[in-house]
Amino acid sequence: MAPSRAESSPAAAPVFATTRWSMVLRAKGDSSGAHESLAALCEAYWYPLYAFVRRQGYPPPDAQDLTQEFFARLLAKGWLAGVGRERGKFRSWLLASLKHFLANEWDRAQALKRGGQTTLISFDDNTAEVRYRREPVAPESADQLYDRRWALTLLDRVLAHLRAESERLGKLAQFEALKGALTGEKTPYAEIAVALDTTEGAIKVAVHRLRERYRALLRAEIAETVATPAEIDEELRHLLAALSS
Repeated sequence: MAPSRAESSPAAAPVFATTRWSMVLRAKGDSSGAHESLAALCEAYWYPLYAFVRRQGYPPPDAQDLTQEFFARLLAKGWLAGVGRERGKFRSWLLASLKHFLANEWDRAQALKRGGQTTLISFDDNTAEVRYRREPVAPESADQLYDRRWALTLLDRVLAHLRAESERLGKLAQFEALKGALTGEKTPYAEIAVALDTTEGAIKVAVHRLRERYRALLRAEIAETVATPAEIDEELRHLLAALSS
């Protein structure tokens, strides 16, 4: 995924309008660009929804069918005609849509033959269940699990983006050595300096720049899922709270 051109400053507001979720809202879901934007968001954030369905008590085969069918309905032509009337964050809208689907479409989904749905996003059933089995057994609600998994998915995407960017710039070795400063795995700067054949002062500067870029990419990723620049900080606070709960 290319870095968003969105920024939080008022001067950048016209550029922000090109982010994925704002495009869907502006186009009311009925343009090819809005449809592609929504499909990209769904493909990026499918796992939190699968985890929500599983935590609701559905066994793996049913959870897989329901999640696939939900996305098939969500991305079907004409189904999104009213999305422009929904305001707010993609995360919240997507979960509300899933809850509505589970409450009203179970009977029809049950009648589907397994594997008969049209798969519109990349979704590996086996990977989904392997990931879910690694979830902690703590008695958190399906909503809490959804938010925590959304936050972790977002952070993983940002880290992967930063890694790819570092590789393009010929700084992959530096990234691999310094990424612990972003993930909480602390390695003494002096030790890193020896490994990279540089000075401890240079490592401090490199870490500072890496953190600055990480923060910028984090905000850009969040911008893809909210309607306005003003919502970026609010969404960031919510997701950090979800990780600490």
